[in-house]
Amino acid sequence: MDAQTSINDLTERQVQILKSLIEEYIEIADAVGSETLEKKHNLAASPATIRNEMAALEKKGYLKKPHTSAGRVPTPKAMKFYVKQLMREKELSVADEVRLKEQVWDFRESEATCLRKIVRALAEKTKTLAIATTHQGDIFAAGYANILKMPEFYEIEVTENLLSALDRFEGFDSIFDNINNDEDVHILLEEDLAPELSGPYGFVFTKYQTPLHLTGEIGVFGPTRLNYNSIVPTVRYFGDLIEEIAKGW
Repeated sequence: MDAQTSINDLTERQVQILKSLIEEYIEIADAVGSETLEKKHNLAASPATIRNEMAALEKKGYLKKPHTSAGRVPTPKAMKFYVKQLMREKELSVADEVRLKEQVWDFRESEATCLRKIVRALAEKTKTLAIATTHQGDIFAAGYANILKMPEFYEIEVTENLLSALDRFEGFDSIFDNINNDEDVHILLEEDLAPELSGPYGFVFTKYQTPLHLTGEIGVFGPTRLNYNSIVPTVRYFGDLIEEIAKGW
């Protein structure tokens, strides 16, 4: 495939640049410039060519330019494209799966205690804010301190808005009710979330159902630049883990 062949509405070169920019942005949490891409990624293009392609990607809605930087950051449209078509999931190792299961196995007889332990383990593994819900209206959360380490949450309003939304859990019903149930793991970014959660947030979650038909969701909150290639399979594993150990719930 040459640089002019279309992938959706992008050329192969644009896809390569977009993928490299997104992965750089996930790592550094800052706008990315053409010089950085040229030096750190094997794109076979000059900084001037990269700048032109970045401008084209901006016009197509995949990149945006922060007011305080000459570089660009990916839009939610770009992040969704990356997750669905470009990233490769990094599956948990067998050793990780065994270790995580051992952390919660002894608490499997108690629904509430087990969900607390599971959420804590998920938060520790992903370094995010993890939550689990039940359709009886319960919510369990862990990892509040994790989000304070992320640059996006240095702004007090961004953090306050997320924590306030968690306190008003009723607002999540509209999120869960309007998702596509054909997918096993759901990724919601910025405008996909409820109005009270407007902001630079990413939410990755999966639904679970126990053998006795208790249902709910488990997932993680963070910025839109979550490390999706490892978080998506991890969230999927924890959803499956609940279904496996919740025999008596």
